[in-house]
Amino acid sequence: MLKRKTKTTIILAAAVSVAFSAAGGGCQWLDRSRTPYKGAGAATTAKKNATVSPEHIGKPPAVLGSERKTSGKGGADANLAKAFSLQQQGQYEMALNEFERAIEVNPRLTVAYMGAGDIYRQRGDYDSAQKRYGKAADIEPRNFNANYMNGLMLQLLNRLGESVRAYLQALTVKPDDFNANLNLATAYLQLNEPLEGLPYGQRAVQLNSRDAAARTNLGAIFGALNRHEEAVVEYQQAAELAELTAPLLLNLSESLGKIQRYGEMVNTLGQLVKTEPTAIAYERLGFGQFRLRQYPDALASFRKALEIDPNHFPALNGVGVCLLNQWKFSNEVDEAAKSQAIQALRRSVQIEPQQPKILELLGRYK
Repeated sequence: MLKRKTKTTIILAAAVSVAFSAAGGGCQWLDRSRTPYKGAGAATTAKKNATVSPEHIGKPPAVLGSERKTSGKGGADANLAKAFSLQQQGQYEMALNEFERAIEVNPRLTVAYMGAGDIYRQRGDYDSAQKRYGKAADIEPRNFNANYMNGLMLQLLNRLGESVRAYLQALTVKPDDFNANLNLATAYLQLNEPLEGLPYGQRAVQLNSRDAAARTNLGAIFGALNRHEEAVVEYQQAAELAELTAPLLLNLSESLGKIQRYGEMVNTLGQLVKTEPTAIAYERLGFGQFRLRQYPDALASFRKALEIDPNHFPALNGVGVCLLNQWKFSNEVDEAAKSQAIQALRRSVQIEPQQPKILELLGRYK
């Protein structure tokens, strides 16, 4: 009987593994941020995509003195001088008006487009900023700042293919720029093209081996390529370089699980749920505990996940699998456990119908 129970447990564990994988994700960062300008007329919310937030906007390259060249047209020069003076005084809206007037006088004035783009970006209007940076890049294709900032805005607008092209153009000018390599790797990861992003992620780490975001992104790329041993190394390096975050701990735990280091996975998630308890963290903790055959603890973790999010279908799968095991271990007399298991699994496929292994379990035990 013991042998039969062990075999049943291993078979059912596959269902938990499927649920765990379905909830997988990745954390990516753009390079470091600076607080968006929120002056008069600023956008209250910034358009952003699912993986990159405004808090991860990279600090843009400084406008060098040599870039503040004269336009050759007196009116535009006067507008530029006034715009820069107002900008230094914090009068951003008035400065923006002067940059736009300079553009009207001289539509080929790259520095005016860059100045206007900076103010639009700082107030969270990424669409207008992109138009200005993009125009600057069109006028001066070899202008690194214009291409880089155009790529960054496109990335924040989730126009990832265009963003990649802009970053690649920037890197033809400065191939060893850390931020451009980091963000390009991130864009490829967002496009689900981790192999394309790998050399840029590796280059970013080579350029700044002490940067936690670069290490984390490279770990996410390795994870997406199913190279989880290497992913764990990068995540652990990142954890030593900066304050631990929920995305980092979740990605680390997932890669640890993929290489069957379940004890470390459970320890990592145990640390996470103490500070940021989420449904996905508790569900993954339950998965790790299940793999360690800590079945009561696993069931408790899955149920905790459902307290936070009753519709988290991977946790419903975990509850169902744990209760089916409980029924099996009772020599199939604990009908209450079986009934609750079937109820949980049915609820799971109502939320996410595309789960063939869960449907197979339901067909077998209903």
